[in-house]
Amino acid sequence: MKKHNSIFCNILIITLVGLFLNAAWAQEPLKDSIQLNADGSVTFVYKDNAAKIVKVRCDCKLRREKSYVTRENYHSVRMRPNGAGMWTYTTPPLAPEVYTYQFESDGHRRPDPTNPDSIRVRTDRMSVFIINGTPQISLYVGELRGRLDTLSFQSPTELKPRRIIVYTPPLYDQSREEYQVLYLLHGLNGNETAWLDRGRAAQSLDNLIALRKAKPMILVMPDANPEALIDTKDNLSLMKNIFLYPAWNQLEFEKCFPAMDDFLSGLYRFTPRLGGRAVAGLSAGAKQSCNLTNMYDSTFTSVGLFSPVVGRKQMPESNFSKYWIGGGVGDLFHHRINKFRKKLQRKHIPYTMYNTVGGHTWRNWRLYFTEYVQTLFWN
Repeated sequence: MKKHNSIFCNILIITLVGLFLNAAWAQEPLKDSIQLNADGSVTFVYKDNAAKIVKVRCDCKLRREKSYVTRENYHSVRMRPNGAGMWTYTTPPLAPEVYTYQFESDGHRRPDPTNPDSIRVRTDRMSVFIINGTPQISLYVGELRGRLDTLSFQSPTELKPRRIIVYTPPLYDQSREEYQVLYLLHGLNGNETAWLDRGRAAQSLDNLIALRKAKPMILVMPDANPEALIDTKDNLSLMKNIFLYPAWNQLEFEKCFPAMDDFLSGLYRFTPRLGGRAVAGLSAGAKQSCNLTNMYDSTFTSVGLFSPVVGRKQMPESNFSKYWIGGGVGDLFHHRINKFRKKLQRKHIPYTMYNTVGGHTWRNWRLYFTEYVQTLFWN
């Protein structure tokens, strides 16, 4: 009887081990859940034996060709099952660009578990893939050669600390020279990580410095939201940000700027020379850039406005700063950009206009940044 019990126990153990191994195999992540095809199309592959509906969400075109994109937007499409727990979908050929995506399984969204390159977009984590093929896109890739520091700054006028990411160029630690500084501001639905993650600002500046197309500079990317607009968990949605937009008119970030600059000057080798600062921003961050220029005259030698949301209150009060404006013909605020530009002309304020197709999108803002930084600090 004991012998039969022993045999039964062994069979049970072997069966349980087999079931465990099969379950582990069934949940084993794919090695290649995104495949870049020779024609420029992308095949998404997802594994879920239990799912009834699986979708892929992406800021790329999933079904049809578009001449240009007017605003940042995500589309989703159902993936096709193949009967073995595998789901696939192939896009049309895509243009060279930085794209973000995630999977949705029975209503539950998640980034690609097999792709280590993910970023925060609004309240979600999105995976990233890049289709290269142009010199412009090549600027967005490569290992980081400069250094990134994440700091917390407590303004004496605010209740919560602000987070700041500071980029220092290659060889910064091996020299004693002082550096000129670019403050780079995000838009309504961003924070200090926006330009680093979606904007690829550090990689772009690294590559431009290596090509001697940009001067080595310090890049400061602060959380420029009004106080408590985005909390420490980054869990406010775009719609909530829009409802809180009037808070931007209280100029909380702009008012704390001198203390922030003093704080950073004590940690980094900021040049004290006149003309050693520039500021740039996208959308609502461009509005803040104009405000800073007007509030602190002779501080910024240059102002970069990317798809700016600007009005009468942002008009320059002096001609010390040179303005660089980037805008797309499909931009939601194209009429505002043209109106602002014409007022600059009437006031004889120096400016450069950089026109593109497309609209209020990171595809344009990445381009504007790489073009703008090549104009800075050469004199």
